[in-house]
Amino acid sequence: MLGALLSALVLFVVSGLFTPVPAQVRQVLVVVLAVAAVLRDAGVVSFPLPQNARQVPQDVLTRDVARGSLQFGFEMGTGVRTYVSSTVPYALVAALLLTAPDLVTAVAAGAGFGAGRAITPTARHASRDGEAWDDALHTHLRTIKLVAGGTTAIALALLLYLP
Repeated sequence: MLGALLSALVLFVVSGLFTPVPAQVRQVLVVVLAVAAVLRDAGVVSFPLPQNARQVPQDVLTRDVARGSLQFGFEMGTGVRTYVSSTVPYALVAALLLTAPDLVTAVAAGAGFGAGRAITPTARHASRDGEAWDDALHTHLRTIKLVAGGTTAIALALLLYLP
């Protein structure tokens, strides 16, 4: 959670740079980028995303388990140190940057992202059969990404355009 909150606070600060752009333009961009994210996850369009497409090194956990676990969680929470399998977080980043949210909204978005990042290892651990859980995730990952992306795009459109 701490890594996600740090990322959200950085986006909150940087979002001020986009305030000179007219609000209507920023709102349209948020929705267009969210739809593009869904289309990318659906395989309709293809474009590269800026990311560090690798895992947190295993030696982080083997040097000191307690400290390594905290470091691993922090780095995963930031969303910039590890592989991100869905385009939805990029839509969230665009929304935070372009809407210049208040601090509470930015923190809530960061907490939501952090919770989302924590669900995967928590659910895998709770399954007590990591291999079977991995297989099930692989089978359903595309559907999960499309539902999450579609829901995010709709939510952003509603939040931006409803009075």
